This record gives sequence, C-alpha cells and structure tokens, in this order.
Amino acid sequence: MIKINLLPQKRPKRQAAPGTDSAAKEMAIGVGALVGVSALVFVLLDLPRRSELSDLTQANESLAAEIATKTTQLTDLPRLQSEEANAIAKIQSINRLLEAKVVPANVLHELGQIMTSTGPTMTASMAKLTETDTNKQFQADWDPTHVWLSGFTDAAGVFKLEGGAQSKEDVTQLSKRLAASVYFIDVVPSGGERVTDLDSGLSYFKFTITGKVAY
Repeated sequence: MIKINLLPQKRPKRQAAPGTDSAAKEMAIGVGALVGVSALVFVLLDLPRRSELSDLTQANESLAAEIATKTTQLTDLPRLQSEEANAIAKIQSINRLLEAKVVPANVLHELGQIMTSTGPTMTASMAKLTETDTNKQFQADWDPTHVWLSGFTDAAGVFKLEGGAQSKEDVTQLSKRLAASVYFIDVVPSGGERVTDLDSGLSYFKFTITGKVAY
C-alpha cells in the first residue's frame, strides 16, 4: 500500500555562496574609501582654490577702483596744475612782502643802498634773473656817483623819483636797480631831457622815474 505524508515539510535553508559576505564588506570599504578621498580632495584642493579665487577677485576689484580714481585725477590734472601755479604765485608775493618789511624808513634806506655799490635788496629768484635775463641785467661796475637825486614823493604807494645824471644810460642803470629791488614794482623811466645848469654851465640829463612801493 502506498502511504502519502500530508504534513508540511521543513525546507532546508539555503546556504550563502562562499565569499559573498566578504565581497559585500570589500565593496562597502571601497565606497567609504572613495567618499573619504573625495572629501579630502575637496578640503585640500578645492577649498584653497576657491579661497584663492575669491582673493584674486577682491584684488581685481580693488585695482579697478584704484585705476578709476587715478583716471579721474589725470583728467583733472590741468585744473590742479593751474590752482598750484596760482597758489605758488600768491605765496611768492606774500614772501616778498614779508622779506621786504617795507616802511618809509626802509624805503629811504633802500634808495641809499641802490645809490651805492651795495646795490638793491633782491629775492633769490630776482638775483637769478639779473644774471640770465638781458632785460633785467644791470652793470655790476656801474658808478652810482654819476646820478644824484633832487626829489622823492610817495602818494598812496605810488612814487616819483626826480634827479639828474651824467647820461641817459645812468638813468637806465638806476631804473634797473630799482626794478630789481624787493621794495619797488612797476618801475618806469617816465621822462627825461638834457639840460644845462645855469650856475655852472654844465650839461646833464634831468630825469623822472615812477613806480609803486611794495607796501
């Protein structure tokens, strides 16, 4: 007789293929290592490069701003040069007055200096001009005794000097010395003629020089 067993049978557990667990572990280790290397590359290479790029960008922006400022300054250079020239001219004018310290007594003393071999009181720039500018040069060996003064008036800073000289050239030399002095400006020989002294009968050149006192 044939017997049939209807009770459920326990199936045997399948055994994992040899080496499966080891391969899974190795794969997990490999993935972890790859992630670690990527993180290391990011930290060691990418971050420094990003920081360097940021620094270069900031430096470039700063340089661009500096260039823009310099360009503006260059565009405005003619005006700045003009203002500087005007300021220098004003400073020189003020220094001239400070150096001269003009008072009536000093003016008369300066006339005495000019009428001797001492010569005029000059600024450094004027002294240089008397050496290089033919219009301002005067003879160093000129004899001032060839000239004598008969009158000097000063009305509100405008002076008139009158006198006599042996020749017209003596008047020219006197005028150049007055013009070179820090005490006088706008010096002009305004008139002259040759006359004869009634008492002595001698002929001389009568002159008038005008200008301004640098008060």
